Amino acid sequence: MASIEGEILTLDEVAMYLKAGKRTVYRLATNGEIPAFKLGGTWRFRRTELDRWIAARIDTQAQPKLDRGKV
Repeated sequence: MASIEGEILTLDEVAMYLKAGKRTVYRLATNGEIPAFKLGGTWRFRRTELDRWIAARIDTQAQPKLDRGKV
């Protein structure tokens, strides 16, 4: 698949891109946990927004967890 700025992906393509199940991607989209929009009743995803979402999740998980029990 050609890398095009603003490329729009289907649910199946996102599942392959993320190496996740289609049900997982559908659930994330339905719950608003992944950047997505509906077009004609089917979910669509902009690749650039997915890449930003992935980077943000990586950054969040890489930050050290603070011990809330200590001041």
